[in-house]
Amino acid sequence: MPVAQVFFRSVVVALALGLSGAAHACGPDTDCELGNRHYRIALPDGHDGATPVGAIVFAHGYRGSARGTMRNKNLRQMVSDMGLAFIAVKSARDDWDIPGAPSDLNSDGRVELGYFEKVVADVTRRHHVDPKRIMMSGFSAGGMVTWQLACDRPDLFAGFAPMAGTFWQGPPATCKGTTNVIHIHGTEDRTVPLAGRRIGSTKQGDVNDVLAFYRKEGGFGPIKTTAVSDDLTCARQTDAATDVLEFCTFKGGHSFKRSYLKYAWDRLAAAGKL
Repeated sequence: MPVAQVFFRSVVVALALGLSGAAHACGPDTDCELGNRHYRIALPDGHDGATPVGAIVFAHGYRGSARGTMRNKNLRQMVSDMGLAFIAVKSARDDWDIPGAPSDLNSDGRVELGYFEKVVADVTRRHHVDPKRIMMSGFSAGGMVTWQLACDRPDLFAGFAPMAGTFWQGPPATCKGTTNVIHIHGTEDRTVPLAGRRIGSTKQGDVNDVLAFYRKEGGFGPIKTTAVSDDLTCARQTDAATDVLEFCTFKGGHSFKRSYLKYAWDRLAAAGKL
């Protein structure tokens, strides 16, 4: 084969490999494709790309996006400073597929369960995330899907930190198990009030009812109320397996501070769960 032809073929192969690598590369500014779904990930500053690393998975609220979540540079930096990966997930539509929600009255939640299973499998394989050190969190509708996961796949994450969101239509009949949950909510939230509110033919769940259900489901012990820093007041409980159930409130509306995520992670770490 002529030298020129060999050179040409080598260039074509190199370009093909380069384009293939680019297509599969992903990070904070590029989608990590999972079929017709995706997520984005920001590894901590200075990560060598090989050492196992813990992570926080964050689910956006209604009409949010992984791209929008990653634009919160202060949140990303805080998680990086904690030495963790930050993973922003994305609903298939404007909202998450949540059983009992106005758009998903007949849903069993399997769509999202499958998606989050794929996300965990992908980040552990591609990005060296430690599967035993992942905390699931989310705000508003993202908090609702976080609760759903805590009930249906309690083994998928080391702990759950739902914020300003809970089950639609009240607690389910039962869960497939209980685990570590730190629920955070503003006492003056009018979008997802602590007592819930009616929307069309449905009703957001009452947070106190959900917590009472989960408390009984997991056999959590007596409540110990502790005032903590950063304007959170938390009622703490543990079960026989030393799993943590904590209900934290702050004086405010439908919002959250990035420091609340750190608080939840630190609490789980202090309890030996991460």
